[in-house]
Amino acid sequence: MKRIQFTLIILILTSFFASSTYAQSKKVLIETNLGNITILLYDETPQHRDNFVKLVEEGFYEGLLFHRVINHFMIQGGDPESKDANPKKMLGNGGPGYNIPAEIVSKYFHKKGALAAAREGDNVNPNKESSGSQFYIVHGRTFSDGDLNNIETRMSKDFTNEQREFYKTEGGSPHLDGDYTVFGEVIEGLDIIDKVAVVRVGKNDRPIENVIIIKMTIIE
Repeated sequence: MKRIQFTLIILILTSFFASSTYAQSKKVLIETNLGNITILLYDETPQHRDNFVKLVEEGFYEGLLFHRVINHFMIQGGDPESKDANPKKMLGNGGPGYNIPAEIVSKYFHKKGALAAAREGDNVNPNKESSGSQFYIVHGRTFSDGDLNNIETRMSKDFTNEQREFYKTEGGSPHLDGDYTVFGEVIEGLDIIDKVAVVRVGKNDRPIENVIIIKMTIIE
């Protein structure tokens, strides 16, 4: 009887700590001039999570732009050179002066709303290291089974049933899977992603009217 009671206590404690850990996962509120977005950072990508939290707490992202916007693909920000940037300034090359080792977790994919780290191309970055500050949020589009089959063949990828279903119904950017670190997702504000994705853009996909990150805040 005592052993049964002890086992039950262990199971209850295990369940409690598991739920507490989930509850303590970091969330970030992104306030923009077009509306607010809330993202959840994944614990399975700890280096990216901790770096993002550090930059948010330092106020690094305040006043920066979503400097690259491609409808049906993604919106990108985090270049420190974008703050108060001249409209003709070429953006996308700035950062905090360091990269982050790739943390590519197969169960996290480029579904609509996925938060991922931008990076330089394989020709200069074969280890797929992430930019220390630049990130993108997937807007994407929906794909048919035929589309996904072609991507699998062309790019040597294998999609799970879950991924296929999401890409067919909700959308995303499946061709990026396995090549970039996905380290979070939008849990509130997908409508704001839609709103940003359709702004008018000019050269290098930069919005003609600035889309500004007013502030980022860690929330629980």
